[in-house]
Amino acid sequence: MIEFLTVLSLVTISFAALAIGVIFKNKPITGSCGGMANLEDGAPCKICGRTTIGDCETN
Repeated sequence: MIEFLTVLSLVTISFAALAIGVIFKNKPITGSCGGMANLEDGAPCKICGRTTIGDCETN
């Protein structure tokens, strides 16, 4: 039982430290590849085929 409590507390402390780091950094979370923002002008998205950011529609 002590092993479970030790691991649970370690995971909880790790998540709290990550959350505090994100809060203090005050930077929005972004994808690793940058998405449409990293495409060259006119290059199509490899997933959806769109060529401009403005083409995206939110549902």
